[in-house]
Amino acid sequence: MTDAVTDAVIIGGGPVGLFMASLLLQRGLQVTVLEQRTGPEPHSRAIGIHPPALEALRQVGVDQELVRRGVPIRRGIALNCGTRLAEMSFARVSERFPFVLSLPQGRTEAVLEKRLQELDPDALRRGVRVDGLHDDGRQVTVQACRGGRAVSFAAPLVIAADGVRSAARAALGVPLRRRDYPDRYLMGDFVDGTGLGPDAALFLASGGIVESFPLPGKLRRWVVRLGPAAAGSAADAAWLAREVRRRTGVDVDPGSNSMLSGFGVRSRLARRMVAGRCILIGDAAHEISPIGGQGMSLGWLDALALAPLVPALVAGTRTGLPAFERHRMRQAARAARQSEINMALGRPLREGPLAARNSVLAAAAAVPAVNSFVARRFTMQ
Repeated sequence: MTDAVTDAVIIGGGPVGLFMASLLLQRGLQVTVLEQRTGPEPHSRAIGIHPPALEALRQVGVDQELVRRGVPIRRGIALNCGTRLAEMSFARVSERFPFVLSLPQGRTEAVLEKRLQELDPDALRRGVRVDGLHDDGRQVTVQACRGGRAVSFAAPLVIAADGVRSAARAALGVPLRRRDYPDRYLMGDFVDGTGLGPDAALFLASGGIVESFPLPGKLRRWVVRLGPAAAGSAADAAWLAREVRRRTGVDVDPGSNSMLSGFGVRSRLARRMVAGRCILIGDAAHEISPIGGQGMSLGWLDALALAPLVPALVAGTRTGLPAFERHRMRQAARAARQSEINMALGRPLREGPLAARNSVLAAAAAVPAVNSFVARRFTMQ
């Protein structure tokens, strides 16, 4: 027996799935969102919301609430040994949102879930683990488990937004283009005593880049590229604070640490986003390096591009779907290339090459046209 029949089933109740559901509900469609987690995730690594994503989120009326809760980063600065090498302003990247918004993913999800509840308090089903999909050409049946009981949901369209370990993608047998990188990072959130205010900072040190971003609540996130020795060690908050001090000269209080996470880098690009009546979006379709903070925004833009097509897809018409797939796959590949450039700029260099690279960066940043181009690329324009 099928537990629910709706216009669309969305697998994954993270930021992309919640946004997708709200877009469709606003179009008058019935939606069921299946989420494996029984409650919100308290810890998250993603913090950056780029201007095109804020424009997208404006479509469901959450943009101003997110801006109110977050920190608008209007400028990035590059430093080395206490010297400011370059400055990049985001003032011209967007008329409405001339900044990158810094807000922890958990808080972003809370705002999106609240909006979904306003549109349909019964749309989100938590504690549902998807086990399989069956597409008979007319509708898709999602086989799942909830509270130890087998359940199923049917719809003419399934949208999978269930992340990098997508059960839907695995059930569909969609192959991936895989790439693994040697780069590893450690990041942590600490009380901000830098005096940098709402600016983002990149410290171009010989041992590898150190990134620093403001967070709400007078906190600051530090991201350090690890060397081979540190990558294999049990680095903790005290180690991270010492490494920030060694590479940047900035003192960080390890006792104020509120989040610590290490991560490696890889990319996984699905070879197709459309499989019958199932569509992959977000990290289920394209996992890219978190360096540059493009992943979450990329998923929202997938959803925004897909939403206008869904009423016709539900009715059985696939007009526009091939073009959607081609465009979004191109955008994912572009984002992956940009993340590779970001990583390359942050790798360790000896003093001579480091000085040469920093001089080139400073000279390029001093050219307004170049500065503006880089700012637009960095903010996913």
